[in-house]
Amino acid sequence: MEKVENTPRRSMLADWCDTAPLEVRRRYLKGFLLSAAAYAVVLIVSVSMLRVMPQGPWRFAVALSPMIPMFFLLRVYVRYLRQIDELQRQILLEGLGFAFAGTALTTLGYGSLQAVGFPELSWFLVWPIMSLYWAVGHSVATRRYR
Repeated sequence: MEKVENTPRRSMLADWCDTAPLEVRRRYLKGFLLSAAAYAVVLIVSVSMLRVMPQGPWRFAVALSPMIPMFFLLRVYVRYLRQIDELQRQILLEGLGFAFAGTALTTLGYGSLQAVGFPELSWFLVWPIMSLYWAVGHSVATRRYR
């Protein structure tokens, strides 16, 4: 019969924040999910309201209302950054730097292509593009430091 090592069970929380204490990860995940859910709800409500709302200055406030939960998300992320160790902070910073540069290259390049007839794209695409670059940059930085 094979001997089975008694290894501690890994957390179900994301591998990319493995070096942070469990309580820090839980608090971050809870804050992130609550902020993201609030954003989705407020976005759906604001879009629905804008469809029936008459012209007027309140339309601007309603259109920008989904940004309120995003400020809470920013607060959650900054708090998380302050609670993790230096190595994890460096990994996140390298991922964000890669995302910033990659998004700039992509959006500026596509903007140049619009001058020769490429269709205009929604600004809503910038966030998914940045998230994709961040995931790639973060993965590369994580592998480098392991």
